[in-house]
Amino acid sequence: MLVRLGGFIGRLHAVGARHAFSHRRTLDAPRDAREAIALLDGGEFVSENQRQAWSAASSAALACIDEAFAGRAPPSIRLHGDCHPGNLLWRDSGAHVVDLDDACMGPAVQDLWMLLSGEPEAQARQLRLLLRGYAPFMDFDRTQLRLIEPLRLLRMIRHNAWVAQRWDDPAFPRAFPDFGTSGYWGQQALQLQEQLRAVAETPTLDTLL
Repeated sequence: MLVRLGGFIGRLHAVGARHAFSHRRTLDAPRDAREAIALLDGGEFVSENQRQAWSAASSAALACIDEAFAGRAPPSIRLHGDCHPGNLLWRDSGAHVVDLDDACMGPAVQDLWMLLSGEPEAQARQLRLLLRGYAPFMDFDRTQLRLIEPLRLLRMIRHNAWVAQRWDDPAFPRAFPDFGTSGYWGQQALQLQEQLRAVAETPTLDTLL
């Protein structure tokens, strides 16, 4: 299944690499993280008693993202942008993607890392299978694997900004009733801190392949 999925994404990327999007954003992790943090802080979405913890955690996450992308500008191609299992449909003919809201220009690894789960060794096994299917259709620069955990930090921050941007939609307070509470933001700060430890302590996948 993973080999087949890797082939599907490889074909998707081979087409995506031919031209650039005309009207879609380019994923720029340091910029995108700053914009998301500024929106959350400026809109006073973070509860008063958790602002210090959130600010410390988000600042540390931003420093980590900056370091990961400093001096590295991986080639950008057209991507699905939010390629996780929930956005894949399987038919007899193979995989199909849905939900193109986050389609963008960016590094190929963005469409691969959300398909991995479990401990690093398990993720490395999954990645080997994905790349086995991917390789016949598209070259993959394995140095991009070092961007996975910083990209995970970015996704965690941007998810909160995504909710905040849509807070005036009555569906969102119903869907995220804890958003804005002390408990919610304490948990968000803790999750960022845990992810930062993972970045510092977990071997990068390129060393495990």
